Amino acid sequence: MIAIPKAADWVSPEEYLEGERSAEVRHEYVDGRVYAMAGASDDHNRIAGNIFRELGNALRGHKCEPFINDMKVKIPPAFADVYYYPDVLVACDPTDNARYFRERPTVIIELLSAETERTDRREKAIAYRQIPTMDAYILVEQERMAATILRRAEPGWQSNVMEGSGSVLKLSGIGVEIPLERIYERTTVAGARASGP
Repeated sequence: MIAIPKAADWVSPEEYLEGERSAEVRHEYVDGRVYAMAGASDDHNRIAGNIFRELGNALRGHKCEPFINDMKVKIPPAFADVYYYPDVLVACDPTDNARYFRERPTVIIELLSAETERTDRREKAIAYRQIPTMDAYILVEQERMAATILRRAEPGWQSNVMEGSGSVLKLSGIGVEIPLERIYERTTVAGARASGP
């Protein structure tokens, strides 16, 4: 994330939500500060689109619904006043129906980049785990065919890394499985693999 020059000025959550409706650049909100989001690469868009398409097809007719890019997630206010834009999210609670954000998602997926990896692995991982309905937080790499799944378990969260073309992303909480090869279709990662020895 890139801080906008006026980040030192405190902004209320209501002002932030109103401003986002007409903003040309998306911003995330953390405790009164507003941060402009960096642009995404072509492979970032391909990967997010592939995931969204697979989820949409698998969840057709199901109560769970996937959202991509422009749907915000509101972190429980007991933790902090925070709104993030995950790359993909799945919400399964029909009463969680604010027009521009979700408060009770079941799955959140972030695509890692050099600019966002630290925030995604630390700050967002901590914040997303405060959401009681969260079943899984997935971090998908762009430079290689790999993903880290943080899954809610007793007594805490378990981490599992999968990589390679034979791996399958299993989201048991929503009954969806996606082969990593489908996630990386048309990307340079898939192209490098296809043209390799």
